[in-house]
Amino acid sequence: MAASVPGAANESLRDAFADTLLILGEADPDLVVLDGGATEANCAPRFRERFPDRFMRLGAGEASIVARAAELSHGSRTVFVSTFASVAAGPSYPTIRLSVCRDRANVKIIGAHRERLADPERGTPPMMEDIGLMRGLPGMTVIVPGDAPTTRSAIRAVAGFRGPAYVRLASGDFPTVTDGAFAIGRANELRVGSDLTIVAIGTLLAPALAVADELRRVGISARVLDLASVKPVDVPALLRAARETGAMLVLEEHTVETGIGALVAATTSENYPVPVRRVGVPDVFAPIDDSRSGLDPLGLSISRIMDEAWELLELRGKVQ
Repeated sequence: MAASVPGAANESLRDAFADTLLILGEADPDLVVLDGGATEANCAPRFRERFPDRFMRLGAGEASIVARAAELSHGSRTVFVSTFASVAAGPSYPTIRLSVCRDRANVKIIGAHRERLADPERGTPPMMEDIGLMRGLPGMTVIVPGDAPTTRSAIRAVAGFRGPAYVRLASGDFPTVTDGAFAIGRANELRVGSDLTIVAIGTLLAPALAVADELRRVGISARVLDLASVKPVDVPALLRAARETGAMLVLEEHTVETGIGALVAATTSENYPVPVRRVGVPDVFAPIDDSRSGLDPLGLSISRIMDEAWELLELRGKVQ
């Protein structure tokens, strides 16, 4: 979904990942990359051209790529796996659970999302459940950047510790809306506000800012939190936002059943209950569609986000 953010230039998250991987590869001779059929999408050929002896390509859909990554990570190696999210959270899930998370393997999985809602030729619905599956795994760090600067910082961050990590990257170009400040376990406050908090990840970060800016024009102060670090999550930032703004609107390109909306609702209800609205993918498979119509058919439009925000504000007596 496109969103207008004044002064924001569009950049590719995949290019940001590829450029950062090259820098890390130069600095760390023990960094290895495995590709699972998403080479063109994830720009892994750049690493292959520069470090052919540290690059391996396995077929798409093969859970063996994760098993091989776990084996290679023994000793001092850091292993990046570049594949589609539908592979990582689909056929590879049992291997991630047992060979990566249980053994605390130093494997970093980059789950790529296709630019379209689905692959019409293969008849495959897009993976909208991966964040919930990955954050449910013991010991797994889960990161969902919303722009290129955050992607660069996040890739460096996950390379900087030993243990498993999952980074979800969207395809296409997206507005650069952050300065790249990122720390695992910390939320990034992109807008200050006292009337409402909008929490967003990934592709919905720019729409969150666009809605916050529109609300500000009519006198509504909306805080925006970038929750790129999904796990570990910044509980203090969420509770501070709940106390200071009194309502939370959560935006995600993921099923609302197990995504960050469910995470925010659970966190606030256990500690400081406030109204929480979740804007995400409903409990359906996304349509197999070659129209490149974005996520609007699933109810993730700017107008839907604005309507949900306005209803929360009415509930709190901020507007009539």
